[in-house]
Amino acid sequence: MRISRLYTPIPLTQGQPIELDDDSGHYVRTVLRLKKDDAIILFNGDGGDYHCMVDEVSRKTVRIAVEQRQERSVESPLQVTLGLGISRGDRMDLSVQKAVELGVNHITPLLTERCVVQFKGEKKPQRLLHWQKIVQHAAEQSGRTVLPKLIEIESLQNWVTRQQGLKVFLDPYAQTSLAQLQPDDMKVTLLTGPEGGFADHERDLAKAAGFIPVRLGSRILRTETASLAALAAVQMLWGDFN
Repeated sequence: MRISRLYTPIPLTQGQPIELDDDSGHYVRTVLRLKKDDAIILFNGDGGDYHCMVDEVSRKTVRIAVEQRQERSVESPLQVTLGLGISRGDRMDLSVQKAVELGVNHITPLLTERCVVQFKGEKKPQRLLHWQKIVQHAAEQSGRTVLPKLIEIESLQNWVTRQQGLKVFLDPYAQTSLAQLQPDDMKVTLLTGPEGGFADHERDLAKAAGFIPVRLGSRILRTETASLAALAAVQMLWGDFN
């Protein structure tokens, strides 16, 4: 029987029971429908899994008994940062979710000239919280023990100047392929655009910051396809797919 796995930001120590926060408690009680003495695995991003038992489930409290820590690393040796041009609705959600499954370490949603999503009032923190939940659930599902970092929404202009390692941006008109490149210190930064692609001046900004334009085959890929294809490619070339 598959044991449910749940992220919690709470410090975990073998032999010390914890109470889950309201959201996690609701999920255990209402969605998973776990009962007293049911097994559950918790992780908090410290690189291990904690094998636990449900100690109490009530309308107000879900208490978990932390029994044993298991060191378990599923992280790729390749450190991948993704600058993700913000796209609409499900496309952005899919890109964030699958990036986590494919081993990304940092994700920054980027505002670009052709971004069609508008953030007014409370929409920016709401969307960031929405994407953070996607990161969390994707890490739970994929078995990762380290939670990728979702960085605050930022402009492309500011973001490109601070990146390190091998820096590439996806451009269907480029002549260079990923296989022709080699990462520095096992660090890669990928930059992908929104639905409409990058404007010419944004390409110039990226190049001036040291980003190399790279193409993925002969076909033009949709934004959600391009980012995932690039992540799979770098993991195959230099990460843990080979």
